[in-house]
Amino acid sequence: MDIEERIELIKKDPTEEIITEEELRRLLETKNNPIAYDGFEPSGLAPIHFALLRAIKLQDMLDAGCKFKLLLADWHAWINNKMGGDLEKIRKVGEYFIEVWKAAGIDINKVEVIWASDIVKNSDYWKLVIKVAKKTTLKRILRCLTIMGRKIDEIQESSQLFYPAMQVADIFTLKTDICQLGMDQRRANILAREVGPSLGLWKPVAVHHHMLMGLKKPSKIFLYDDDKRISEQISCKMSKSIPESCLYVHDSSEEIRNKIQHAYCPPKTVENNPILEYVRYIIFRKKSSFLIKRSSKFGGDVEYFDYSKLEKDFLSGKLHPQDLKNAVSDVMEELIRPIREHFEKDKKARELYEFVKTQEITR
Repeated sequence: MDIEERIELIKKDPTEEIITEEELRRLLETKNNPIAYDGFEPSGLAPIHFALLRAIKLQDMLDAGCKFKLLLADWHAWINNKMGGDLEKIRKVGEYFIEVWKAAGIDINKVEVIWASDIVKNSDYWKLVIKVAKKTTLKRILRCLTIMGRKIDEIQESSQLFYPAMQVADIFTLKTDICQLGMDQRRANILAREVGPSLGLWKPVAVHHHMLMGLKKPSKIFLYDDDKRISEQISCKMSKSIPESCLYVHDSSEEIRNKIQHAYCPPKTVENNPILEYVRYIIFRKKSSFLIKRSSKFGGDVEYFDYSKLEKDFLSGKLHPQDLKNAVSDVMEELIRPIREHFEKDKKARELYEFVKTQEITR
């Protein structure tokens, strides 16, 4: 596989931006197996964007020749008061996350799973955290706090000020060449690119992926970023703390169908349409075609081989929201079923799931 083919893999949906593509090209020209990483705060039951969307992008990175590291950011979740700020509960959720990745088809033998609680045992890590903080103004740290999924007025504890510097330190501690995270983590990655060279380190490439919308109609848009588009995406993203707006990997066939049937999907509307997002970012990445079954009086069955044609038909009214929802329900059940069944059949996975589902989920 040549350099351009590897770049095209990394650029595929759900990738939304690369900072910068030219730097990525130079990196691939000099390193056969650059290190990429993604980080996760263990908190609550796994939604499909965690199990499916992130797994799709991770596989792209592996196929492009990257060595991938998955960071279970348990200390970050502790600082962010996930699972009530209980570090032991957060650890259990992290173990559950590993089972979700296995069930989603991620070959754990091909990735390196790292716990933040192991990284923090090294004094050199904390020395780097301080170095990053010394290169960063308080104003800049405050601006970066939105990476925690919180607005500034929600920040109540001084411990939370450590978070951005820790995330930047993670990048260099893991020897990351490519930061492959969601658009909501953009500010931390940009900070890493800025402070790295001033610390005698490198400037990592940032690959940011799209964040899947929640199923409900978008409500108020909060100011998470100076870029309105990014603020809108963060405000509308699927949230596991709002169950009715989110598909979980444990949802039954009936729950999947019911949630999708009640999802926001206005006719002839593409913008902020979560059902179309499922089609673009998940279904067409997992399947080579998408069959929509319809009564003959409504035109009969139609099979799509690319998203753009489906979007065009939806915009024109040739494709009705109800027919689209029915087909999406069938495919999402097909994709979620193997993950759900893993937790039904595997004893360890089932015990972890039973623990997590009894816990109160805190933002």
